[in-house]
Amino acid sequence: MAERILVVDDELSMREFLEILLTREGYAVTVATSAEQALVKAEEAWPALVVTDLNMPGMTGVELLRELKTRSARTERDIEVVVVTAFGSTESAVDAMRAGAADYVTKPFNNAELLLVVRRALERQTLEAENVRLKTEVRGQYQFGNLVGSSKAMAEVYDLIRRVKDTRINCLIEGESGSGKEMVARAIHFNGIRRDGPFVAINCGAIPENLVESELFGHVKGSFTGAHRDKQGLMRSAHGGTLFLDEVASLPLSSQVSLLRALQERRFTPVGAIKEIEVDVRLVAASNVALEDAVADGVFREDLYYRLNVVRIELPPLRERADDVPELARHFVRRFAEEYGKELQSISPLVLDALRRYHFPGNVRELQNLVERAVALSRGPQLELADLPERVGQQRLPLEPSSALQAIPPQGVNLDALLGAEEKRWLIQALDAAEGNKTNAARLLQMTFRSFRYRLAKYDLDS
Repeated sequence: MAERILVVDDELSMREFLEILLTREGYAVTVATSAEQALVKAEEAWPALVVTDLNMPGMTGVELLRELKTRSARTERDIEVVVVTAFGSTESAVDAMRAGAADYVTKPFNNAELLLVVRRALERQTLEAENVRLKTEVRGQYQFGNLVGSSKAMAEVYDLIRRVKDTRINCLIEGESGSGKEMVARAIHFNGIRRDGPFVAINCGAIPENLVESELFGHVKGSFTGAHRDKQGLMRSAHGGTLFLDEVASLPLSSQVSLLRALQERRFTPVGAIKEIEVDVRLVAASNVALEDAVADGVFREDLYYRLNVVRIELPPLRERADDVPELARHFVRRFAEEYGKELQSISPLVLDALRRYHFPGNVRELQNLVERAVALSRGPQLELADLPERVGQQRLPLEPSSALQAIPPQGVNLDALLGAEEKRWLIQALDAAEGNKTNAARLLQMTFRSFRYRLAKYDLDS
């Protein structure tokens, strides 16, 4: 579809000339004889670009520009404006640029020059729209809804994120590898007041010890062998945003001193430089080992620990929040089914049951990888047990009750009540794994549907 351009000029000859010139270039051109008429025509068919004369009777080109920009902001519609001014009226052109004009040309202008200005203005609009789309997309990936899980442990994590996201205080996220520490850090950033600033992530454990300070703070040319040019460090790159230090316990002690000073003073000196650089950075650190233990072992500075541990967020391992596994699994299935172009509509209850019982040493990251593999290998509309790796899919239900066998107390026990409670627990678990489908739940417990319905009614679960 041709991009729409509105030409505004009180001179007939100029309107006709611009209409012919721009139409030949493939644009859809509308003309207006005044700024007032231009506003009416713009509302009838909102243009991507307006080319307007500055000096017109009534409303001037600058006034038209300001009104268009106001309406654009109010209705969230993009628009660019190029102004045409008489030779020698550069002051008016400068006023127009200050008011938001994309560019200007002076009469008499070269046709190629005008077309270049128009093309650049439209390209800039496309680029800005793409940037907005990408920012929105990135933020969407780190809304609370993408931190999947409704367990009590995750509810506490969500609560902490809400309380810290609009502050500048440092946060420490602790949890096992694969538990989602970077996802939490990104959720804090993209949902908070620094969302429009950069999010810079660095894995401290992946940097050679002799290059840590150069990576963090940058260096000047010639400061050490191999420093062939100036380098901006990650801390400076994160100015106005968030710096995420993963595996922070891997930082060498010498670099911990430099980081501590940078956090305290909010300034640092690049390697080999003399002049200090001021920064406004919010630090979020993460560790898969307890930093408190690292302090006790003498491998992490106590003062830096307290500087980082202003707010501590503990991410539980997935094995401690098994109730979140079905929700996470469905989330990943939807994501990878779309990515791989699969027509997956559901997950077998047997798959959900197997995933719930698996211990997940690799936490959420392992579950994500398992589901991606299963989706990629799946052949039907439902994810089946055969799609899972053997270590997950071949697990069996325990033969004995989950509760430990206890000695009979002197007063005796109510065996019917104990067995009933155990039976009810399995019924509820089967229903949960089958997403409420009673036929599938009965199959999981290897009983007939009639027998399953009888037991549901017995325990008042048949709702």
